[in-house]
Amino acid sequence: MVRYGKIFTLFFVFLALLAGCGKAPKATGPQYGTAPLGEAQVIYRFGVHPLHNPKKLMDSYQPLMDYLNKNIPGVQFVLEASRDYSIFEEKYKNRKPEFILPNPWQTLGAIQSGYSVIVMAGDPADFKGVIIVRKDSGIKEPTDLKGKKVSYPSPTALAACILPQYYLHAHGVDVTKDITNLYVGSQESSIMNVYLKTTAAGATWPQPWRDFQKTHPKEAAELMTIWETESLVNNSVMVLDEVPDSIKIQVENILVQLNQTEEGNQILLNLETDYFKSATNQDYRLVQAFTDRFEREVRKIELGK
Repeated sequence: MVRYGKIFTLFFVFLALLAGCGKAPKATGPQYGTAPLGEAQVIYRFGVHPLHNPKKLMDSYQPLMDYLNKNIPGVQFVLEASRDYSIFEEKYKNRKPEFILPNPWQTLGAIQSGYSVIVMAGDPADFKGVIIVRKDSGIKEPTDLKGKKVSYPSPTALAACILPQYYLHAHGVDVTKDITNLYVGSQESSIMNVYLKTTAAGATWPQPWRDFQKTHPKEAAELMTIWETESLVNNSVMVLDEVPDSIKIQVENILVQLNQTEEGNQILLNLETDYFKSATNQDYRLVQAFTDRFEREVRKIELGK
């Protein structure tokens, strides 16, 4: 079983590499699984928004897929990655993965597409933006960024773009005129642009910044967090409405009970998430209120841009 799972993993990675060599219609990003897809009665795809590059995302989330597969008989959960935010957003807009892990702003869009929230992923206090600069940058105040470039993963990244842009706006920076915004595709790229001095500052959020400090200690030593934004609710796990209630309930129960076992806590450690807790669509109402204010005061948030 493991041997065939590895073959499938390599096959999907190979397809992803081919997709990067030229334009492919409706690219869906790589999928990962530890068992041949034909062996399960029902396949459920679990799409995660681009928290990491596809390899890092697999390393982090595949143990969770394995755990779900071990504990829910008769079905197979397959991890599905996306190259960037716009591809992920196009997927849930078209009701493609049965399960998704979107950011809170994407959660609002997915509700409109027929998904429902079943759990919140992590401590809400950890969902905030952080703005990174080089230690030798000389930047002290947000207004010091005027005339300079700032990097973000995506214009729809709530913690890593929308919250930081609102922070700058509230501290005297017109983000549509005073600075040049570079949307660079991933959290790691946003940070690396600062290290390479391509941008004067880069926005991300605590989880990828902690991971960057572990995996790139030399580069991280030359950087520092200069500002943090306020917190919102954390990422959600959502399920397409047509998935049977019995499967929804099993997935929810497994996720909220992960922190009760040694194996589950190791999975959470891989995810850099303290816990999952039950949640509903109603828990994301305050996100709508914040994004409405952001759009009135700063700029429009456009899906897939």
